[in-house]
Amino acid sequence: MKILVTGASGQLGSTFKALAEEGHTKGLKFEFRSSSDLDVTDFAAVREELLSSDYAYCINCAAFTHVDRAETENDLAYKVNVTGARNLAMNCNESNTVLIHISTDFVFDGFLNTPYLEDDIARPIGFYGDTKYKGERAIVGNLEEHFILRTSWLYSEFGHNFMKTMIRVGTEKEELSVVYDQVGTPTYALDLAKVVLHIINAHSIDYGVYNYSNEGVASWYDFAKEIFKQYNIDVNLKPILSEEYPTPAERPKFSVLDKSKIKDTFGLKIPHWKESLEVALKAYSKINI
Repeated sequence: MKILVTGASGQLGSTFKALAEEGHTKGLKFEFRSSSDLDVTDFAAVREELLSSDYAYCINCAAFTHVDRAETENDLAYKVNVTGARNLAMNCNESNTVLIHISTDFVFDGFLNTPYLEDDIARPIGFYGDTKYKGERAIVGNLEEHFILRTSWLYSEFGHNFMKTMIRVGTEKEELSVVYDQVGTPTYALDLAKVVLHIINAHSIDYGVYNYSNEGVASWYDFAKEIFKQYNIDVNLKPILSEEYPTPAERPKFSVLDKSKIKDTFGLKIPHWKESLEVALKAYSKINI
């Protein structure tokens, strides 16, 4: 089975690449395309890529994920997250390719105090979340054979993410302040990638929208504290309110995702975020000796 991975230079795309190089994707032939190889906002380029090869699946990891920059770089965020998603969906439809698209907890406003279900009302509070939701709708409107996986607080040993930032600043500074009134679930990219592979290998036709994150709940403060604990970084960590650390984009205060649907549909056992963090930190250490 041939599989196209877009956005291949990002942390999730890099995770798929590492799995393929390590021989964990037997029977699957991957083609990796970074943004410089394939611009998903270019309809003709996407059409040529999908129609020139017999792809069974396209895993769309291409996204404008700079939450704060999206507030000012509206055009680029919209093109990548909405136009890009639509281009892939329309051409996947023509080429009979199943699209697996990665979305986000930012489609929700964070005003609930119970975990979000897939059919809860999407009400983004920032431009990034708005474009990601519109990208979802563009896929639903143009392609029946799709999987949309909403995830949260993604991190890994690759790319730019919270775990790596905390390791860097934690070794540079004696004191740090991290918000404790934003609650969600850290998700290790390797776990998400394995779920995508599980769906592919199952030849599932249970198309639709699914939530996926690791198990457990944490604030950003909790996440940082556990990173420092497991990585043996001695830093004075202080919890602060979001209003004490203003950012251009407002973040959801509560974005815990209910994963019952994906667990029941695919028989998954999802690891707790602290267990996955331990795996991620070991992987990070190996490539940062």
